[in-house]
Amino acid sequence: MPDVAVSREQVRFLVCDYEGSKLQRTTEVAPRPSAVGGAFWSCERRGSSDSFQVTFRLVKGAAKAAGVAVAFDFARWTPKNYVIVPAAIYNGNRLHALGDGYMPAYPRSMFFNPNLPVTMSNNPRLELKPGKSSLIELQTGNASIPAVAYYSPNQKKGFILLCEQKSRFGNNGLRIEENAVQDRISFIVSAPGVRERAAEFGGFRPSGDVGADWKAGDELTLKFKSYSFPAKGIPDLLNKLLSVRKALTGPNQPRNLVPMSKMAETIAPRFKKRWQEAPVGGYYLPENSPDFQLGWVSGFMQTPMLALGDPLERAHVERQLDFVVAKLQGKSGLFYGGITAKGLIRADRSLDGRPFVLTRKNADALVMFFKFFQILIAQGHRNEIKPEWEQSARRLAAAFESMWRKRGEFGQYLDPETGEIAVFNSTSGALFPAGLAMAGKYFNNPEYLRVAKESANFYYRRDVVGRGFTGGHCADISQDPDSESSFGFLESLMALCWATGDSGWLRKARDEAALAASWVLSYDYIFPPQSDIARLGGHMAGAVWASAQNKHAAPGICTSSGDYLFKLFRATGDRRYAELLRDIQHAQVEATDMPGHPTCHTGFGASMERIQPTDAEGKGAVGNFIQTQNAWCELDGLMMAIEIPGIYLRTDSGDLFVFDHVIAKVVKHAARGITLQLSNPTDYDAKVSVFAESRGQAKHPLGYTNYLRWPKVAVPAKSTAVVTIWTDGSVH
Repeated sequence: MPDVAVSREQVRFLVCDYEGSKLQRTTEVAPRPSAVGGAFWSCERRGSSDSFQVTFRLVKGAAKAAGVAVAFDFARWTPKNYVIVPAAIYNGNRLHALGDGYMPAYPRSMFFNPNLPVTMSNNPRLELKPGKSSLIELQTGNASIPAVAYYSPNQKKGFILLCEQKSRFGNNGLRIEENAVQDRISFIVSAPGVRERAAEFGGFRPSGDVGADWKAGDELTLKFKSYSFPAKGIPDLLNKLLSVRKALTGPNQPRNLVPMSKMAETIAPRFKKRWQEAPVGGYYLPENSPDFQLGWVSGFMQTPMLALGDPLERAHVERQLDFVVAKLQGKSGLFYGGITAKGLIRADRSLDGRPFVLTRKNADALVMFFKFFQILIAQGHRNEIKPEWEQSARRLAAAFESMWRKRGEFGQYLDPETGEIAVFNSTSGALFPAGLAMAGKYFNNPEYLRVAKESANFYYRRDVVGRGFTGGHCADISQDPDSESSFGFLESLMALCWATGDSGWLRKARDEAALAASWVLSYDYIFPPQSDIARLGGHMAGAVWASAQNKHAAPGICTSSGDYLFKLFRATGDRRYAELLRDIQHAQVEATDMPGHPTCHTGFGASMERIQPTDAEGKGAVGNFIQTQNAWCELDGLMMAIEIPGIYLRTDSGDLFVFDHVIAKVVKHAARGITLQLSNPTDYDAKVSVFAESRGQAKHPLGYTNYLRWPKVAVPAKSTAVVTIWTDGSVH
């Protein structure tokens, strides 16, 4: 039987009988009426082999607690095949698992173990051990794309199955069954989506799902698109998935609600209020507590406050640099992950009283050092960069250069006193190639750049090509697949393009962008009608899933503007990356509290880390905001508003892309420049940043402070403006 071709013999049409949430039996039905219990069912398939719909009809009788399903069966299977349900299952989640709940404790055996296998929380997964059958029960709400896909290394082929989100009964089910011999697997799409157990944040609970009651004449149609194609590796599957992720659901419709300039004007004052003079020092509060946490969720990451050009905020950023350098750097050169307002070190994990830090936090710190430095230099304040800041950044870079020479990896948790890796494996160091590349350029140290390139190639080969996921980047998960490491590693690859001028890094960046995109909601999810998001008419395509453990989406990338997606679009001309970034920015605005648009009820400009399509926190949580605030969500909104151009224009071709909440079109293209008509449909005045350049200029990698020089065009609310962009990028 062919490995991936979807033929009639491999597709089964099923009627499902349930007792409560438990599947009791399935019965295959045919086009002519088939007896199932006391009822007669028929089904009809229409369409082509790769784009079709199946209509089930109860012809006679009635059925209680029932459902319908289409099963796609694959023989000649092997557990070496890579299985993905975007944002939920990566490489089948065929990993070691521990605990039963959120952020499970690490056993002693996980510490100082160079042979530690990738270990995740208790998530849906295919069996790791041979001789055991597997069952994964999900609903489409668990997935960023309603899809199941796999790659076969033996056959060098990929397969993608797309389905719809829901039927009149609610979200459809996504079920994966693998037999005990592990030589056959089935992907099953069902309506309603009935699971015996619902996945939570690192655990399971009884789902409460039930079948539906049917009467004679009732019909239900399930629609599908499938793709079978040659693939040399996992990246080919991911890139194909990026290309087709909207093929069945259709293009999303982002709403223009708040211009980026208004977002900046509204969010920035919130960070001004987050400045705290604590007994231990001065810093911007990264959490809803008086304590400080480095990196991850916004600590030591307030580059927009420096970019504003406000002397008071520049002084605050510089005082925060003093504080971090003086209070958090350990003897090894590594930083601790946090400190209380009174000066007690906070551990991310610990063993026998030894506090360890998440690797990612030191990577964040290294990158932020150089972003702060570069902004100060661009603003003409090079003389304000203190030697002790530079020395601190150099010590951190040197610590990781030494770690790489000794261990050939950066691990997940580190000991800031000794410089040892406390917990090995993971992609927690995803951002280190960026930090080391920046350090190499700043200090003119080729050794840092060498380690940046070697470590980036290591992560690309082992995690992207070999595993098909990156993980262990968040401080509240195990080594689960997560979005933050995917986006962080993409930033590293684009940093290497900038630092080396070698366009060869773009190929790896494209593969990594495809992986990162798999974590982003691809369509305007239909939320329950009484939910917060539905009442606001929210269009949430662009929401970013957190991790395999934390089964929710959020507004934005934690914590980043995603400007590297823009840089990749600029370098390749591939609009998919620009569209992805636009979707992420617009979803962040959808989740932001503004006049007439209440979300988290904690003040205008506020947002929090829930855009919840799943019932992992209970069925009542779907589509509802939590009344709190998260600084990182607000910071990534502020970063996007400042670091992403409102309009990107090619002066030679006239091609443009609009990220801002305005409508732009070319009305005249002359030798000296291009005239644009800009319309602002929002309730707020806009100052639209414009980045214009030629194709030749776009061949040169973009740096980290270009946004400080972009001209802005004023477009009043509900108004239109006409502006000419000269070939040198200036605005008239």
